[in-house]
Amino acid sequence: MLAAMDLPLDAVPPPDLEAKPEGFVVVVAPGDRIHFLDWGRPPAGQAPGVLLIHGLSQTAWTWAPVARRLARLVRVVAMDLRGHGLSDAPTEGYHAAALAEDAVAVAEGSGLLPESDSRVVVAGHGFGAIVGTWAATALGSRCAGLVLVDGGWESLEQATGMDAEEFLRDLDEPPEVMRSPTAFLADRAAFDPSTWDADQERAARATFVETHAGRVVPATRPHAVEASVRAMFGYDPGEALIRVAAPVVALAAADDETGTRAVALETASSARVAAGRSAIRSVSFGHDGHNLMRYRPAAVGAAILAATDGPASA
Repeated sequence: MLAAMDLPLDAVPPPDLEAKPEGFVVVVAPGDRIHFLDWGRPPAGQAPGVLLIHGLSQTAWTWAPVARRLARLVRVVAMDLRGHGLSDAPTEGYHAAALAEDAVAVAEGSGLLPESDSRVVVAGHGFGAIVGTWAATALGSRCAGLVLVDGGWESLEQATGMDAEEFLRDLDEPPEVMRSPTAFLADRAAFDPSTWDADQERAARATFVETHAGRVVPATRPHAVEASVRAMFGYDPGEALIRVAAPVVALAAADDETGTRAVALETASSARVAAGRSAIRSVSFGHDGHNLMRYRPAAVGAAILAATDGPASA
């Protein structure tokens, strides 16, 4: 069963608009560099820290609206997945073990886990929620909580009605959106003009490269997108989530008319309970789109702060 959750919005401070994260890299075998943004140490920060993982074809900057709030209270680090952002884009390593290893390496290398008994909250969006689940399993008792932001609890094939090949073809942007940076940014701003700001523009710019002809192409290499999508379609949420000992929180954007995603979330939670784990605590945002960090940053921040309310299960 699911456990409904009230978000303590009053615990989330306003964003620090002056904060400027520093960029660093950690090196994982066989020498690949994984980039992350470190939002700094708050004056009176409390443990545990937070590791943020972005979604498919995005970068660490997509988490800025949440990071600007949480960084006033806790240590916040947002990583670029391999093949994305400023991380290296090797031709291999886009599978559960390697992606989890990248996340753990960032958590350790950034100082989020300074001691053997230190713990970290892992929060992931979309594909990042899948990677976050694998990372939470790899971290074991060092994971204080897992926050799934609109992803990580469902089979992509069942949710989309597509196989990996169909999904990849469906990722292509309309030609009119890709004709120039101005057109691309205008398209992204139109998703919700009220939330479009400098952070959203920076996050959007990080996802494309301008060609000499003035058009734009995706910044994420095609081989990295394909391999990441195949990893997504190979993900078994029932099997993966019962392996996470930490409390799990799920934030769900608007569902389709059939409520398929809500059913999948209920199923994943029931599987955890049957396996002796805690139920997934959830909040649904019935009228908001996939990018809840943009549309509901305070709520996402509140969920992350509340992620350790429940004890880890055995």
